[in-house]
Amino acid sequence: MANTISLSQILSSRPAICPTIYGYILPGVPDHDGYIKIGYTDKEDVEARIAEQIHTAGLAHKTLFAVSAMRDDGTCFTDKDVHAVLKKNGYKQLNAGEDRNEWFNVTEKEALSVINSVRTGTKYTVGRTAHFAMRAEQQQAVNNTAEYFGRMAKEDPSRPPKYLWNAKMRFGKTFAAYQLAKKLGYKKILVLTFKPAVESAWSEDLETHVDFEGWQFVSDKEAKFDKKTFDRMYEECDKSKPIVVFGSFQNLLGTTETGGIKTKNEFIHATNWDMVIFDEYHFGAWRENAKKLFENIDEESDAAFDPEKYQESEAGDAINETWIDITTKCYLYLSGTPFRALYTGEFLEDQIFNWTYSDEQNAKTTWSGEGENPYAALPRMVMLTYKVPDSITQVAMGGEFDEFDLNEFFKAEFSEKSKPETAYFVYENEVQKWLELIQGKGNIVEGLKLGNDKPPMPFSDSTLKNSLTHTVWYLPSVAACFAMGNLLTAPANKFFNDFKVVVCAGAKAGIGIDALPPVKAAMGDPLKTKTITLSCGKLMTGVTVRPWTGIFMLCNLKSPETYFQSAFRVQSPWTTVNDEGKTEIIKQECYIFDFALNRALRQISDYSCRLNTNDSNPEAKVAEFMKFLPVLAFDGSSMNVISAQDVLDITYAGTSATLLAKRWQTALLVHVDNDTLKKLQSNQ
Repeated sequence: MANTISLSQILSSRPAICPTIYGYILPGVPDHDGYIKIGYTDKEDVEARIAEQIHTAGLAHKTLFAVSAMRDDGTCFTDKDVHAVLKKNGYKQLNAGEDRNEWFNVTEKEALSVINSVRTGTKYTVGRTAHFAMRAEQQQAVNNTAEYFGRMAKEDPSRPPKYLWNAKMRFGKTFAAYQLAKKLGYKKILVLTFKPAVESAWSEDLETHVDFEGWQFVSDKEAKFDKKTFDRMYEECDKSKPIVVFGSFQNLLGTTETGGIKTKNEFIHATNWDMVIFDEYHFGAWRENAKKLFENIDEESDAAFDPEKYQESEAGDAINETWIDITTKCYLYLSGTPFRALYTGEFLEDQIFNWTYSDEQNAKTTWSGEGENPYAALPRMVMLTYKVPDSITQVAMGGEFDEFDLNEFFKAEFSEKSKPETAYFVYENEVQKWLELIQGKGNIVEGLKLGNDKPPMPFSDSTLKNSLTHTVWYLPSVAACFAMGNLLTAPANKFFNDFKVVVCAGAKAGIGIDALPPVKAAMGDPLKTKTITLSCGKLMTGVTVRPWTGIFMLCNLKSPETYFQSAFRVQSPWTTVNDEGKTEIIKQECYIFDFALNRALRQISDYSCRLNTNDSNPEAKVAEFMKFLPVLAFDGSSMNVISAQDVLDITYAGTSATLLAKRWQTALLVHVDNDTLKKLQSNQ
């Protein structure tokens, strides 16, 4: 007779586990106010798990939820999956970047919604709270474009028409483009760009505005997050509803080693699109520069790129609809600085809608409609340019006009290759003096020349200093960014101890929008903090950082495209809501600081003359632009308001009659050189 045996001796029991996502708060801890701890346990007793975490601190807690982490297909997810979705959707993590905690600034309802999206595999989106209508100029752009597309479809149905929106940043190009697609009944829209950083703007408008309920957004980044291939994500879309496919030229049109189309991108070429949109068209618009971008996405090479260099040799060789193997009904081109497209005549007058900074600010000042002024929150820009004392700049004079060379002045190197902590400025003593200068300390010898008439410096003038709590500094290289970071945090610069310095440069900083989280984390509550972001190209296109109020132009940006695309980064509106529910504007003005006076004024001349397509004379164009962008220039003797005529005089002659006359009225008429002043200081 066989031996009897218990089943428990040969079979395994199911483990006593209960996958659970839980959340609790600490009501008595002020710095955790508004944050929920979201954790995971496989134990059935959630309270016991929480007690393990907080018992030593003796803190009172309140458990908000404890829900299953098991999916209906038998798979399990953890708190890390929930954290990833929260971060992706912009929910702040407590002390982000400083430690790896599990506390998030989220409501109980939002947290449970995110958990449910992870469990069901559906995409989590923040509620559609945006319901604003198009402004008059957006409506005009949509109507003009729709009318042109309709007319061309009848006149020449064999050729897809194209249209250009020459519209500055903050026009709302993404929102208006979606409204155009909606008006025309389009359901297959392809967005191509050379700047991946603009993806957040395209996805945010689509996923938060009530007008686009049911629209679907597809990108390689979204697909990877959902652990799918790009083409599979598109295939799974509901084709009866509008689909927007977003991607960079580098990714979507890149080829395999043998020159073939990447498998995941084949649907891009196989689909007959309703509309193809080229965003940020001014970047990579010429084939020579595009080749570099296809080989390597390098946001930090833009500062050194000179678009004029390619204009003559490559006119008509644009990366546009003639260069790509894609079929569509029509093309829409978007750019805030389409100088080359305008210069070469790529678009005729009836193919262009213009909306400039001057148009925007004029609309702001002349608004007479009902309700709140929709332009009121758009800050006025102010440029302050300074001639840095010769005693500081003499190490970096040269170039075509024998001017102060910013790239040379801020030249930096690494003692040990690519080690940030070893970066230093070649002319560190002079850069240190410059840091003192922008604090209003200056050089006493130069001060004797000026008497008491010292110019308002960024961090000495009380009005400027109170506004410049968050600034971005545009430097010439990765090494310069790290060198400036090291110098700002050096013991000699105690003034900057109150600022968190963020070095947004180099490969580790991430590409496009991926470089933004450290900046936001450093700001925390931007009304209570101060930051300085150091960049040599990152975050200079398609990114909105509302608290940035000033930009320091510290490199030789040759093209007005790059110069003003970067400058407009600081013109993003920054508002809050007061107790009466009305909009309170925090940022009324924003500032451009430039320390190469003639270069700055040449940029204004180029920008205002070339972007304004009206047949007015150059002085009228510059005057119209400067009506809303006042320029204050310190030329070494006094701070003066620059006129349009001054700009043109300085651009073409190196000085202006006005400034020359003002010089004759200053103490500089009595010539006292530095050697004499030094002797006076020494009582010789």
